[in-house]
Amino acid sequence: MGDLNSFFANLFRLRFIQRWNLMRSVMPENVAEHSYHVAVLTHALCTIAAEVYGKNVPVERAVTLALFHDATEVITGDIPSPVKHHNPRILKGFREIEDLAADRLCDLIPRELKKSYAPLIRETEPELYKWVKGADLLDGYLKCLTEMSAGNREFAIAKEDLKTRLDRLEMPEIDYFLEHFAPSFTKTLDELSEEGLTENR
Repeated sequence: MGDLNSFFANLFRLRFIQRWNLMRSVMPENVAEHSYHVAVLTHALCTIAAEVYGKNVPVERAVTLALFHDATEVITGDIPSPVKHHNPRILKGFREIEDLAADRLCDLIPRELKKSYAPLIRETEPELYKWVKGADLLDGYLKCLTEMSAGNREFAIAKEDLKTRLDRLEMPEIDYFLEHFAPSFTKTLDELSEEGLTENR
């Protein structure tokens, strides 16, 4: 039996890290769920870029990066955005903590796998990360939509802030998603089912 390694066991602990922990949520969400959502949205944005706007985007690689984009939170926990962005000194300090967490996580990767996994933890592909960043903000915005549609006004200001940040990205793929897909996130199961029946007629 070979040496035991805890790298993947640590990644699976992302399901215990709760997001939005300063706010009252109707639907609690953990970082593992969020990572899946961001991967799906990254795939959607990249596919829209390729199929609608004719861009050459390595979809599969971007999705892989998305799966690991919050891996360091297994060490740092989820730091709420209002805390991180309160002022430049706090943000700089958080980035340093994040780098140290990435070092610690990468130290767990077996030597023979490090070449494949370390770049996923360290965010070494900034051109591709713009898709992940867009998907990350989009997931937050969709979370706000679903919370508010459930009557939770706790997310009202966050929704407006995230919409402003999405607009600043100037990504037509996000505009396309918001126009064609986002409105369905406010619907109930019965409304979604009725919508599906109408589309199939």
